[in-house]
Amino acid sequence: MSDNTQNAVSTEVPKFVDLLKDSPKNWGKWGPEDEVGSLNYLTDEEALRGVREIRSGKSFTLGIPIANPEGDPIWPGRRTAQRINVMDRGDYLAGNGPHYNGDMEYADDMIIMYLQGSSQYDALGHVWYGDQIYNGYSADTTTSAVKKASIFPIAEKGVVGRGILIDMARHRGKDVLDRGETFTHEDLMEAAQAQGVEIQKRDVLLVRTGWIGSYYRTPESEFYRDFIEPGLTYSPELVQWFQDMEIPNLVTDTIANEVTRDPVTGVDLPLHNALMRNLGVAFSEIIALDELAEDCARDGQWTFLYTAAPLKIVNGSGAPVNPVVIK
Repeated sequence: MSDNTQNAVSTEVPKFVDLLKDSPKNWGKWGPEDEVGSLNYLTDEEALRGVREIRSGKSFTLGIPIANPEGDPIWPGRRTAQRINVMDRGDYLAGNGPHYNGDMEYADDMIIMYLQGSSQYDALGHVWYGDQIYNGYSADTTTSAVKKASIFPIAEKGVVGRGILIDMARHRGKDVLDRGETFTHEDLMEAAQAQGVEIQKRDVLLVRTGWIGSYYRTPESEFYRDFIEPGLTYSPELVQWFQDMEIPNLVTDTIANEVTRDPVTGVDLPLHNALMRNLGVAFSEIIALDELAEDCARDGQWTFLYTAAPLKIVNGSGAPVNPVVIK
């Protein structure tokens, strides 16, 4: 079991082509033109399996606020969303508002943001190594636009299935996991057992660390200090577990779904390649899970219908999403 980053980092950081040379791939499993990967596991029957988890009808939206004047949690180096008024009452007071029969007036605005600058889904073509993205498409297909394995096919399909929330922070008796604190698939199963539930094949896997929630009560300088998020850590056994369990979607309340730098190898974000690029596991990031977790802890129900559909951005490397959970 692993609960922190005290493991010794190897002196030489390996390349992904070497680290993942024997790692399983789902390339070609759903045909040479597939662009949604492990979401193919979410059949009509899986949707019905999720529906059967509904008991009370309570619903939760899991998107964070966008363009919050107090700031949005984003990956370091990205800019927060900017919302800009382009029409409002001021235009009419100045005599510049457009006229409509009946004297209707209106407000209008626009937003400038990173497509992955809020609660969002990654496209399967978002990251790569060795000149190939998911399903063996050339990395050249990302030039100027993500023309293969973009977010659009995922958005068209949507995500509907049985969701399960694993509250790692609560399991470890914390409001939020420490920066760089790690856990494994074995830790997930142990936490599930403590919650009285079982992670089943083809479950949409939601994991709470408390990290995104902590952003809103932590000064930004402290939140981003020596930035390293808590999260899952790479191992061949973890990757094989995701493959055997046919997990279609990993959903977390962190910005990158995994510990930022693997504490053993020193590699940055290895699961983005081992799970998303190689297995086609959909990654949902910056998801608000605190309210849902509180309710699950109160009523003891940790499984539910999970639904999500990112925006249909043509050729996008990702897109905003506001998932809806129904218990």
